[in-house]
Amino acid sequence: MTPEQKQALQEHIQAIAKILYEDTSPERLTSLAGIEEAVRSQMQKHIMPEVGGFFIETVTGTRTGYKRRLKSILGELPITSKQAQQLEVPARNQLSPYLEICCLRVSANVTYEDAAADIEYFTGVQVSRSSQQRLVHRQNFELPTQEDLVEELSVDGGNIRVRTTEGEICAWLGYKAISLHHNGMVGTSFQDNQVVIDWVNHQPLASTVTCVGDGHDGIWKIVDQLAPDVQRREVLDWFHLIENLHKVGGSLKRLKQAQSLLWKGQLDATIALFTNCKGKQAQNFCHYLDKHRDRIINYEYHQAEEICSIGSGSVESAVKQVDRRTKISGAQWKRENVPQVLAHRCAYLNGLLSV
Repeated sequence: MTPEQKQALQEHIQAIAKILYEDTSPERLTSLAGIEEAVRSQMQKHIMPEVGGFFIETVTGTRTGYKRRLKSILGELPITSKQAQQLEVPARNQLSPYLEICCLRVSANVTYEDAAADIEYFTGVQVSRSSQQRLVHRQNFELPTQEDLVEELSVDGGNIRVRTTEGEICAWLGYKAISLHHNGMVGTSFQDNQVVIDWVNHQPLASTVTCVGDGHDGIWKIVDQLAPDVQRREVLDWFHLIENLHKVGGSLKRLKQAQSLLWKGQLDATIALFTNCKGKQAQNFCHYLDKHRDRIINYEYHQAEEICSIGSGSVESAVKQVDRRTKISGAQWKRENVPQVLAHRCAYLNGLLSV
């Protein structure tokens, strides 16, 4: 911008500010917050739509076509069908693309009702609760493809409260989540494990893929379908392993010794410590160790040499992030809506909700 342009702009700004000030009720200007809200409101009503319209007309080079108005962060924005076609704005959209992204980002974190209130507070534009919900369900949230080789991943799951027929207790149904380590991408599937299995298998996989999970059978049934056997390194999560160890109880000295042996991957020596224990918890733990024998590695060596991760914290964090939206106090979901809600939340966590 040249000095002459800056001078002209400043003069126009001063003239506009004076007109808007004279048109604003003094009661709205008793605090800085009030001034901010009043200026934004006046600008969105009188100034920004005109400026936005000028930009649109100049960029597209046309003013022909059916005229309509879009809700935008600039206010009610004028646009014609020809202009909208050039700028790739869908014919029936009532919200501008940028305002849509704002709504999707907010509603990925809170209820639709709260999203409506937050959007109005943040932008000064009213987008109703029902419009927020319809916007989400119109989207096609596809799971992303990673460019770099996938060397590690972890698998976990969570539960969502689903509505049932009137008079019946709400059901908690499970979903599965997979986190691709290093870039933190997460994919979820509800009552259909094949969705996340196919998603992983379509990623560029390294020659050896480390798959970390806890002791749940459902986790390893999924892992069993990820990459060929020769390409997979299965690792039982260290922290779940130790959590199960301490469920045995009894001698603290023995538990400490067992932990030291497990840290080095000495499985048979660990089992020998509990051979003479008749308690059910000890027997269950020995069975647990034997069941996951091939997944219990030398944790000390693998961590020291930075060969692979020894914990599934990445996916557990992702599940907690998903639950922040799906387990809002009192939330109940229609079963048919759950996959879209999960996909919406994942799109946010994967950084896909941006212009």
